[in-house]
Amino acid sequence: MKIGLCSVTFRDKSPEQIVDLAMEVSLDGIEWGGDVHVPPRDYEHAEKVGEITRSRGLEVSSYGSYYRLADHAGNEYDFTTILGTAKKLQAPAIRVWAGMKGSNEADDHYRKKVIEDARRVADLASDEGITVHLEYHDHTLTDTKESARRLMEEINHPNLFLYWQPANNVSVAERLASIDLVKEWITNVHIFHWHSFEDRLELVSGEGEWHQYLKAIQQDGHDRYVLMEFVKDDDERQFLKDAQTLHLLRDSVRKAQGARS
Repeated sequence: MKIGLCSVTFRDKSPEQIVDLAMEVSLDGIEWGGDVHVPPRDYEHAEKVGEITRSRGLEVSSYGSYYRLADHAGNEYDFTTILGTAKKLQAPAIRVWAGMKGSNEADDHYRKKVIEDARRVADLASDEGITVHLEYHDHTLTDTKESARRLMEEINHPNLFLYWQPANNVSVAERLASIDLVKEWITNVHIFHWHSFEDRLELVSGEGEWHQYLKAIQQDGHDRYVLMEFVKDDDERQFLKDAQTLHLLRDSVRKAQGARS
């Protein structure tokens, strides 16, 4: 289990400043976002950001794209461009969104379009040795555990996986149930603690919850990144505190795994 930072946490900072922050708290890597820090099609810049990251002993964990499956009219960039950018960044993984409709809005025709596009982009990325990962997110076809599982089973592609993050406004028990239902596809995790995006909390106040989530996810023993995404008040000092909590969480999960083995 490696720990890192999503660059979208600090959209106002330069890539160099993001790297400095990650180094200050001994993180392992960075997920570079495609909206501000590594825009698609700016291949020279993507290459430079990747080089800066690795020169400081950090890994590029992934490329956080804003590509939405089956939304060919709404996507600003096609997947080929996003894939080319990820290659220049030397990102091993690309994050995409499972469409633009929630599961209660989408009919079978729409789901079929998302499934077909997912297989297409997974094939394209596989040819370049890059994996594709869906967000576990509201207003998409992964907005519930049942829809997410059904979607992954329908796509049924060896190069397509699933991120996990806690759904808003549900209990800890429901979140643990979601992990149990989709855990065979879970790769990286976005970690944050909040009531909503507008009402964020210190990560330490959610440490007990997160220990349960990460312990459940790490039962498979797979390598993955747990990536900090957004902090209270977008405050750099809060980020430094939350990063220390994340280190403690990783240590506690490792100890739990050791005790079990």
